[in-house]
Amino acid sequence: MHRTYSMRQSRAPTASQIENPPPPPSSTKGGRLFGRANFGHAFRKGTAGAFGPDLAKKLSQLVKMEKNVMRSMELVGRERMEVAQQLSLWGEGCDEDVSDVTDKLGVLIYEMGELEDQFVDRYDQYRVTIKSIRNIEASVQPSRDRKQKITDQIAQLKYKEPNSPRIVVLEQELVRAEAESLVAEAQLSNITREKLKAAFTYQFDAIREHSEKVAIIAGYGKHLLELVDDTPVTPGETRQAYDGYEASKAIIQDCEDALTNWVSSRAQVASKLSTRSRNLSQRRKNAAKREGGVDLADQDKPMKDDRDSWVPAGQHGEYEQDEEDEEDEEEGEDEHREGANGEPPIKDVEVAHTY
Repeated sequence: MHRTYSMRQSRAPTASQIENPPPPPSSTKGGRLFGRANFGHAFRKGTAGAFGPDLAKKLSQLVKMEKNVMRSMELVGRERMEVAQQLSLWGEGCDEDVSDVTDKLGVLIYEMGELEDQFVDRYDQYRVTIKSIRNIEASVQPSRDRKQKITDQIAQLKYKEPNSPRIVVLEQELVRAEAESLVAEAQLSNITREKLKAAFTYQFDAIREHSEKVAIIAGYGKHLLELVDDTPVTPGETRQAYDGYEASKAIIQDCEDALTNWVSSRAQVASKLSTRSRNLSQRRKNAAKREGGVDLADQDKPMKDDRDSWVPAGQHGEYEQDEEDEEDEEEGEDEHREGANGEPPIKDVEVAHTY
């Protein structure tokens, strides 16, 4: 009997891969210092937070722990492939029905191992995105340290030399350090939220695709089991001749077609929010939309006026806002309007710093 352990000989791209091209191979699949043993897992987890800025230590440990998770998933994939081969080898010496079905079950289990390998590649997108947050945290730490250092120097001088002229110089440096820190903290806040949503979108999309494809394989595997005649026989009785070869091939082909044509838009499992959850989520979105937000992208630009001056945000050339957003903000902030002149309230204020 011709045996194969892969359901796709030509390895043509699936519909899901065409819709969402697969990422490059996971970075965890090569360059292993300690081989494939678990010693590397414990070493990475124990030393992840020992180096680098304090702000990034916790996330550094998370990134290393996720690498351990990915290596474990790689091991699961390889073990499944070996199990599939061993199952087929065992079934080869059994009766015809058991031999054929175990051969085809080996094909399905081997495919599950390959799905594990593909899942690791997509899971790595999540880990790399989380890693970018860690890098931003590490870059913000110096500005925090500089600000704290200047603050400590000023406090020390005021205690030892209250009349020292260096206090004025340090206070000016502190103003600049606070401005730099303000920009860095705002960037960290914005990027953290953006990357967090992107990272877990990668992870949940990968989990969804992997789980649905495994469920497809499990369903067709149960169809294969129906081909095994488990009717009890008495001693000396002969079972009917097995005639399910074509049926088992057709089941494998159907499974291959289902996996190849799967796309996220055809996912069978849908998560539906309750009415209460949906209302609360929508209420929060509407509140955030009414409140708007302050664009901090240009807050680090120096201004020519004195420190206490301000310029309405609407006078900046780069300030743009949709009419629909303006209407929503006006409805939510009627109580803040100036009743005397009927002009809309000033929402954005920029403080100029003289360095």
